[in-house]
Amino acid sequence: MREAKLYSNLKSGIRCDLCARRCVIHDGETGFCRVRTAKDGKLYSLVYGLIDGMAPDPIEKKPLFHFAPGSSAFSISTSSCNFRCQFCLNYHSAHRETPVGQKLEPEEIVNLAQKYDCAGLTYTYTEPTIFMELAHDTAEIAHEKGMFNTFVTNGYMTQEAIDYIAPYLDAASVNFKGSANKKFYQELMSVPKVEPIFDAMLAMKEKGIFIEITNLIIPEVGDFVDDTHAMAKWVVENLGEHTPFHLTAFAPTYKMSHLPRTSAATLETHIEAAKDAGLVFVYSGNVAGHDYENTYCPECGFKAVERYSVYLSMNNLNRDGRCPKCQTDLNIAGVEWMVQGKGRFKRF
Repeated sequence: MREAKLYSNLKSGIRCDLCARRCVIHDGETGFCRVRTAKDGKLYSLVYGLIDGMAPDPIEKKPLFHFAPGSSAFSISTSSCNFRCQFCLNYHSAHRETPVGQKLEPEEIVNLAQKYDCAGLTYTYTEPTIFMELAHDTAEIAHEKGMFNTFVTNGYMTQEAIDYIAPYLDAASVNFKGSANKKFYQELMSVPKVEPIFDAMLAMKEKGIFIEITNLIIPEVGDFVDDTHAMAKWVVENLGEHTPFHLTAFAPTYKMSHLPRTSAATLETHIEAAKDAGLVFVYSGNVAGHDYENTYCPECGFKAVERYSVYLSMNNLNRDGRCPKCQTDLNIAGVEWMVQGKGRFKRF
């Protein structure tokens, strides 16, 4: 066990100040995430250095389309999560009752990332908020070695957590489901409220963390076009019209394997709703070969970046991340790690 960094001692127990649940945990018990436990007046992480999943991935898989295009990121995760999504792709790890994994220290994780020729690290697969101390210490070392750090997160974190990780976090892919519909979050994800996610994005913006947003569309139960429009409008008004916005297709899995896969036509309806709200860079996900996987210059229409699924096939951006035809700023971050021309199209 490793002592946690963000907690408060109350008369009623120890309050975890990491995720927006702010669980009050009594001695010998764990919080909702199952990996933070109270003992003798202190809070401990049960997953520090206990890696449940790791792999080198294309950055586009996160999905991050406007951050360090074509680069590779070493992905790590630990067991469990602070959500209980009934459609979780990584349920085998995210829903574990007891954490498992390979013991690795932060320095060893960064060394592995370098071994696999990765430009940075991504804390993903399960929710990085629950292994924040490990992410923080690893990210600090990665920065010292000139590597980037990104989160793939549900965004359900406190201001304190964002303050803690912000000095070392370069970008975040904030993953929504069902267009942030409150009833959907409560009934199918066991999440009491969605407002903390929007608050977290505002805090990330203030800290200079680059943000991309993903929204999973699930047929029959999570296909809310009006909510997609409202969500996109909020993004335009609060984060900016050039914030990359991904609408991803659901594939039957876990407790929702009886539902159909999201069609390309359904995604296109949501894409149009997001564009109608004012967003410029709207993408499809999990529909390989779809034209909405590519980045087009909004001024001249030039295909600046071409992709197939989660792989970069051609990056035509100039070295500043701008359109090479008309020099329009396409809101590309992490250009120092960007791969130009043909990507390695490498399947790890």
